[in-house]
Amino acid sequence: MARMALAAMVSLWIIPISILVNRIVPEPYMDEIFHIPQAQCYCRGGFSTWDPMITTPPGLYYLSLGYIASLFPVMWFAKVVQSFPDLCSVAVLRSTNGVMAILCSVILYDLIRFLRPGIGEKKAMVYAMVMALYPLHWFFTFLYYTDVASLAAVLAMHLACLKRHYWVSAMLGALAILFRQTNVVWMMFVAADGAMNYIEDFNRRDGVQKDQRPFVEESDALTNKRSGTGTSTMRRRRIKGSSKDASLSNSETDNNATYQTQGFIDEIRDIVLRLWWLKREVLTAFSPFIVVVVAFLAFVIWNGSIVLGAKEAHTVSPHLAQMLYFGLASAAALAPVHFTLKQAGKLCQWLMKTRILGLLQILVALTIGLMIVHFFSIAHPYLLADNRHYPFYVWRKVIQAHWSMRYLLVPVYVYSWFSIIIILARTQKRFWVLLFIAATAMVLIPAPLIEFRYFTIPFYLMLLHSRVSDNLSWLVMGILYIFVNIFTMAVFLFRPFHWDHEPGTQRFIW
Repeated sequence: MARMALAAMVSLWIIPISILVNRIVPEPYMDEIFHIPQAQCYCRGGFSTWDPMITTPPGLYYLSLGYIASLFPVMWFAKVVQSFPDLCSVAVLRSTNGVMAILCSVILYDLIRFLRPGIGEKKAMVYAMVMALYPLHWFFTFLYYTDVASLAAVLAMHLACLKRHYWVSAMLGALAILFRQTNVVWMMFVAADGAMNYIEDFNRRDGVQKDQRPFVEESDALTNKRSGTGTSTMRRRRIKGSSKDASLSNSETDNNATYQTQGFIDEIRDIVLRLWWLKREVLTAFSPFIVVVVAFLAFVIWNGSIVLGAKEAHTVSPHLAQMLYFGLASAAALAPVHFTLKQAGKLCQWLMKTRILGLLQILVALTIGLMIVHFFSIAHPYLLADNRHYPFYVWRKVIQAHWSMRYLLVPVYVYSWFSIIIILARTQKRFWVLLFIAATAMVLIPAPLIEFRYFTIPFYLMLLHSRVSDNLSWLVMGILYIFVNIFTMAVFLFRPFHWDHEPGTQRFIW
C-alpha cells in the first residue's frame, strides 16, 4: 500500500509537468536530437542503423520499444494510432522516463526500508519523495535521456544484491550497462559489497563469532578511534578487556591514531582472509557478475573503446578534478547536513582530538587538491561551447572568475570530502567507504567533460548509506530541491535558447 501511495504522489507532479513540457517544448532538445531519432528508427525496424554521435548502448531504445508495445494494442483499438511507428512520438518516448522515475521512487523506498529496518513507512515515504526531487534526477525525468533508467537499474541491482538475489542482481547489472557503460563499475561495487555481506552471513550461519561494529562517534570517524568492523576477534577481545584502551587520556591520542591506522589494515586483512577461506562459495554465488564483466570486457576489446560513437570527443583523460567537483556538488546538495555550524564544529573537534595526525591529513589533502586543480583540470570543448548547461556557468562565472579562484576553492573541496567521509563512517565499514571512493573515481576521473548528471548515481548511493535521520535536514533539503526545480523548469520552458546565427559562433542566446 505504501508503495502505491508513493507512486501516486510522485505521479502527481510527473504527469502535469510532462504535459506542460511536451506542449511548450514539443521538439527534441539538447541530446534528444540524437536519442529520439534513433529510437524512432528502431520503432520502424531499423536495428542496423546507428547514429555515430551516440556514445551509449541502445538499452533505452529497447526499453522504449517494450513500453510502447504495451501501449500499442489499446491505442490501436481506440484508433489513436494506425501503426506502431506512429506511437513513437517525442511525448511518448519521453514518458518512458516518467514511468521509470515512478519506479525509481519505489525502489528508493524499498532500499530505505531495507537499509534502515527500524524506520516507519511514512518516514520512508517522505525520504523517498525528497530523494525523487533531487534536481539532477528530477529534471531529466521529462526528457529522453538515459539517466533516469540508468539510475533505476543500478538501484534495483543494489536492492536485489542486498536481498541475496545474485542472479537477478547480475541481470539488472547487465541491463544497467545497456543504459550506460560506466555502470559496470557500479555493478562491481555492488558485487563487492554483496561479497562482504555474504561472508558475514556465512560465518553467522556456521556459528563463527561475528565482529560487530560499535558505535563510532562522529568526531572520531576518520580515524575510527574506537575499533570498527573487521578487526580480528582476538584483537577485539584484547580491546574489550583493557580498561586502558576503553578510556584514552589526551596524552595517548596520537598513539591511538597510529593504532587505528593499524586497525584499518587489520580490517582489510581480515576481509581478504575470509574471502580466501570462502573463495569457492563466493565465486559460485557471484559467478553471474563475473560472466557479465567478462562479456563487457570482450565487447570493449571488440569495439576498441568503451564508448560507441564520437570516440574522439570522449577519450579517456586523467580528469582528477572531477572528484573535487563531485565532493562539493554532493555536499552542497546536502547542505543542511554538511554546511552547518554543528558539522563544522564536529570537524574541529575531530582535529583537536587527533592533533598531529589530523593536521597532517588536512595538509596532505590540501596539497593534493592544489596539485589536482593545477595539473588535472580539463576544460572540454563541449563545456565551453554549450551554455544550456549549469556547468557552463559554474565554470565561467565561478571557477574561471579569477585565476586564483580554482585554488581558493580547494579548502571547500577538502572540507566537503572530509564531511562526507565522517558521515559515511558512522554507519559503514571503513573498507566500504574506501570501495565507494574508488568506484566513484573510476567512473568520474576518465570523463573529460564536466557534467553534473554523472554525479547522480554515486550521490544516491552516498545518501542512502549515510542514513541521515534529522527530520529538519530532510525538510530543508526538500524545500531547496523544489526551489531549484521550479527555477530550472521556468528557465527551460519560458526563457528558451536559440542558436546565435552570427558566423563562427556556436553560442545559444536567450
